[in-house]
Amino acid sequence: MTDQKVELDIELNEEVAQGTYANLAVISHSASEFVLDFVRMMPGMPKARVKSRIILTPEHAKRLLLSLQENIARYENIVGKIEMHTPETPPIVGFGGGFGQA
Repeated sequence: MTDQKVELDIELNEEVAQGTYANLAVISHSASEFVLDFVRMMPGMPKARVKSRIILTPEHAKRLLLSLQENIARYENIVGKIEMHTPETPPIVGFGGGFGQA
C-alpha cells in the first residue's frame, strides 16, 4: 500500500474562527464514543456552563491524544516547558487589580 496525500478543503466561518474560551474539560465515554465538554469557570461564580461539546469515536479520540502530545512537544521545544499547577500551588491570576485563584 502506498501513502497518498489527500488535500482537504476546510472552511472556517467568522463566528467559529473567533473561538470559545474554556478553562475546564470534562471527558466521559461509552463503548462507542468519547464526549468532551468544554466549560468556562469564572472566579466567584458558583455555576459554570458547558460552552462546547465534541463527540468523537474512540479511534478519533486516540488520534486527538497523539496529535496533542506531538503539538505540546513542539511547543515546549520552542517556548519552554508548560508548568502544571496543583491546588497547593495555584497560578496567580489578576482580575481588575485584585488577585484571585482560577
